[in-house]
This record gives sequence, C-alpha cells and structure tokens, in this order.
Amino acid sequence: MGEAQAKIGPSARRPDNSAFKQQRLPAWSPMLTASTVLPFFYLMALICMLLGVWLLLTVQSTQEIKLDYTEAGTCDRCFEKRKDVANAALNCSCIVVLSIGKAFKGDVFFYYGLRNFHQNLRRYMNSRDDAQMVGRNKSLKKPSTYCKPFDKDQDGRPIAPCGAVANSIFNDTFILTYHGSVGRPVRAPLLQTGITWYTDKNVKFRNPKTGNLTLAQVFEGTAKPLYWQKPVYSLDLSEPSNNGFLNDDLIIWMREAAFPNFKKLYGVLNRANEPFTQGLPAGDYSIDISYNFPVQHFQGRKEVVLTTLTWFGGQNHFLPIAYLVTSSLILLTAVVLTVVWLKFGKNMEE
Repeated sequence: MGEAQAKIGPSARRPDNSAFKQQRLPAWSPMLTASTVLPFFYLMALICMLLGVWLLLTVQSTQEIKLDYTEAGTCDRCFEKRKDVANAALNCSCIVVLSIGKAFKGDVFFYYGLRNFHQNLRRYMNSRDDAQMVGRNKSLKKPSTYCKPFDKDQDGRPIAPCGAVANSIFNDTFILTYHGSVGRPVRAPLLQTGITWYTDKNVKFRNPKTGNLTLAQVFEGTAKPLYWQKPVYSLDLSEPSNNGFLNDDLIIWMREAAFPNFKKLYGVLNRANEPFTQGLPAGDYSIDISYNFPVQHFQGRKEVVLTTLTWFGGQNHFLPIAYLVTSSLILLTAVVLTVVWLKFGKNMEE
C-alpha cells in the first residue's frame, strides 16, 4: 500500500521532459519597435484608403432611379374602394411616368421595394413548411403546424404553399414602356425567369413528382393561400416551367429580408431587340402598375427601382465608406504614435 502511494505523487503527474511538453521548441518573438510598427500602420492606412476610393468610384459608376408609387395617381383611392364587397373584383391600376436623362448601358435590373415591412420577425419567418417547398407529397397534404393559422382554408383543405410568408407574397405587377422622340411607344421586355439563385432553384425548392399527372392534378385537393389571386400551379400562364414551387417570384419572396426596408428583383431587361440592345435609352418612360399589395395598414411604402450593376453590386456606399473611415482612424493612430515616439522615444527615462 505504501509503495502504491509513493508512485502516485507530484512526480507522477509531471509532464515528460521533452522539448514539446516543456515548451522549449524554437519560436519567433517579434520585437515591436517604432521602426517596424509605424511603417505597418502607414501601409495599412494607405491600402484601406486605396480600396475605399476604388470601391467608391466603382459604386458611383452605377446608375439608379427610385420611384415611390405608394400614392401615385388613383392607385390608393382605387384600392380603398376595392375593400368593399361590391367592388371586390375591381381592377386597380395606374400609370406613373419617369424620365431617364442618361442612358442605362448594359444589363438593367428592375426591382420592387418595400419599406416598414418586417420579414425578420421570428414567428413570421417560422410560418412556412420547408418540407412542403421541396415537393414532399406528405407535407403537401398535411402541412406543418408552424404554418398555423395559414395551414388550412375554411373548408379544411390544406393550403399550398402554407404559412404567413407565402400568404403575404408581393403581387403588384409592372409593365415598363419606352416613349421615344419618334415612333410609337415600345414595351420594354423584362425577363422574369432565371433570376433566382442556383441553390434555390435546384436545392431548396422543388415541385412534387408528377409522374404521368399534370401539375394541376398533383395539387388537386389543396387550396391557394388566402390572399392569392391564382393557385400555385398557374402563377405563370406564359411559361409552364415557371409554376408551382419553382416560380421565380415565389422563390425570391420566400428568401426573407433582414431589414424592414428592402428591395427584391422583379425582372431583368431583355436586350434581344431594338431599341434595348445597349440597355435603356434616354427618354421618357411609363410604368403601368397593377395595384394589388396593400401597405396602408402597416404604414408602409412601395417603390420601383431601375438600376445597373457592377461586379461589386448596386449603389451600396457602406463598404467604401467603411474602408475610408478605417483608413482615417489608422492614419490618425499612426500620427499620434509618431509624435509620441519623436518626443519620448529616445529618452527612456521620460
């Protein structure tokens, strides 16, 4: 018993006398001196400043026009009338005009924007059935309880797609028309398919397997969301492949925004024909708006955005300004350290 206790002592828990366990391996301990630190600070300030200026010039090269149409013309008055039962089928539409002074060259992107619409609320974001959106037939007939109260209609039929996110989809439509100096007005064609992320179209969203059935037959027995005008299998009558859970507008809306003010892609200018081969020519334009999405009850605003993009994206000045501010702070720190070193660096007693 005494021998066993002698073996279990402080020496038994001592690490091996090796270079690794005793931390005697070769190491480099840099000596931070003014001649090494100050040049590094000035170099980092210069790099951040060059990056900030470069990104700022890149952002400034984009062109963008925003147009708030919340109270445009008779749109809002028409929508107020449509709330009555007698006017429930009233088609609300209006036309807004805008002028482009300088041609938008290259690809032009058409966005719709919403303000004061909070897609980042936890209960709102959870009100969806991802299993249903990837085409699982079981979830199609029996939606997730997370979708309540938007899981079944008044007759007890399951809703597809279910949940508050899908139910609140933005459903205003737009027609952009170019009014040139000569000739008749020309409708600017917008591509509304192929505008989603690859992972969304091929991984996160899928239609149920149809087999020998049509998409309408697969969704038979389900109901459309409460505020939808069309069932999910007939959202786009002009493009059969753009229906069901693979509809581009639905996919883009289901990707929730992080902030209450956001914009989402509606379409991209089709530059196949004149006069849009180079982009949007300068001149007068009109936008015919089908006004369906209400914003009055949450004090929101609606807008359309026409913009060009660069490799950096649209007109977002946050990152260039962040680089410039960081450069200024680093430069200020470097100057202060330089003054301190020149005044006290050579006299260690001070």
